Amino acid sequence: MAQNNEVDSVSDPKHPFGLPMGSVRGFMSLLICGFFWLVLLWPSDQVARPLLGHFVMLFLVLLAFATSPRAAEKGESNFIPWLMRALFIGGSALVVAYSLIRNPELISSRLTPDVNELRTWWTTFMAVLFVGFLSGVLIRNLLGRTNVIFLTLRSWLSVVGLVMLVLEFALLMAFTSMDNKPDDFLRYWQVIEVAIVSAYFGTRV
Repeated sequence: MAQNNEVDSVSDPKHPFGLPMGSVRGFMSLLICGFFWLVLLWPSDQVARPLLGHFVMLFLVLLAFATSPRAAEKGESNFIPWLMRALFIGGSALVVAYSLIRNPELISSRLTPDVNELRTWWTTFMAVLFVGFLSGVLIRNLLGRTNVIFLTLRSWLSVVGLVMLVLEFALLMAFTSMDNKPDDFLRYWQVIEVAIVSAYFGTRV
């Protein structure tokens, strides 16, 4: 039987969902990038623009891609993290190429943050990103990488973060076509989302 503060290698997977190291960050990065794909592929006769929180979370994507996926000590496969990278790069290239062929002017207009939102919310989003990431790092260092409480918290962060990112696709598609968008709801949603996703990334550094 495992001690209270150690991992049971049979009952408790070392990484969230039992996936190789870097897989969940790869999924999150793909979802974050997917928002930009959706905006670029949106019908050209409608106004569409990524929310500011998506631009902020790109810092996390760059952080995840700055280091190469590595296999764990027990020799687990790192195929999934590399697959996520291939999908990220290949998908982005295909979407941008298609957008250039369809309407080159849409790329710059749709990938430019809203000026008013940038002026009002940029500091808030960056502060949340910074505090969330540092909180994840701090919790990991205080509790230790193999502490059961830490692993449970990290798993919940991964689950909630992934669910919020997936649900936001539905929110974005539903609200983009609306005349009166619930902007405040979307921004507070993203504040929570950025905090959770950045905290998870912090636990994985």
